[in-house]
Amino acid sequence: MGSVEKTIEVDVPVTTAYNQWTQFEEFPRFMEGVQEVRQLDDSRLYWKADVGGRDKEWYARILEQVPDQRVAWQSEQGAQNGGQVMFEPVDDSRTRITLNMQYEPDDFVESVGDVLGFVSRRVQADLERFKEFIEASGQETGAWRGSITAR
Repeated sequence: MGSVEKTIEVDVPVTTAYNQWTQFEEFPRFMEGVQEVRQLDDSRLYWKADVGGRDKEWYARILEQVPDQRVAWQSEQGAQNGGQVMFEPVDDSRTRITLNMQYEPDDFVESVGDVLGFVSRRVQADLERFKEFIEASGQETGAWRGSITAR
């Protein structure tokens, strides 16, 4: 199993950063290769993405969601992955976002890509695009302030 952890600071308050991150259907706007995310209910998501030149689909469950602090997930079907994203206020107008993800490469090509650091670079680039996206608008496109507790 592969894993990656990346951190970035964004120049928006923690509530703004967190609120935007919970707008999962907006992920294709800043995540490379993500073609579609559909929120099926408060805790379930459908994903479709181009991974290494191949379309992949999976369902994920949000295991824990604490406003302004953390979102943790685990795939249920399809491409195996899970992790968490944490939000920490640096000050009133700046937020540190840390993303930790585990994933299972499906085949030799994905395993080689993992060894060569493709996933790590893609995650870093996605976080940088999120930073550009949220800082350019200065406000979130929506918000979901509910909580989900670990089961």
